[in-house]
Amino acid sequence: MRSSVYSINKGINQSIEFKGLKAQYIWYLGGGVVGLMILFAVMHIIGIPSLACVGIIGTAGAILVFKIYRMSNTYGEYGMMKALAKKQIPKWIKVYSRAVFIKL
Repeated sequence: MRSSVYSINKGINQSIEFKGLKAQYIWYLGGGVVGLMILFAVMHIIGIPSLACVGIIGTAGAILVFKIYRMSNTYGEYGMMKALAKKQIPKWIKVYSRAVFIKL
């Protein structure tokens, strides 16, 4: 009998990662880049000089990349969803009646 060798995929059940960006942040960066391209086209059609368009889009793109990478490193794969969910939990629950504590 001949033994067969199978390669093992070590990335099973792991989130997608691309150059340090994790999970949904890849989509956020992609959407931001598409938005910046549309903004560049609109600014160019309006008649703003090309050098000014490149400067504005370049600055906005650098800020976008910096913010997305910082969010990815701060929150990780699920951290941002957890942080947003935590904001929706009320800090206090006010009860104006003692009926809740009276056993029927």
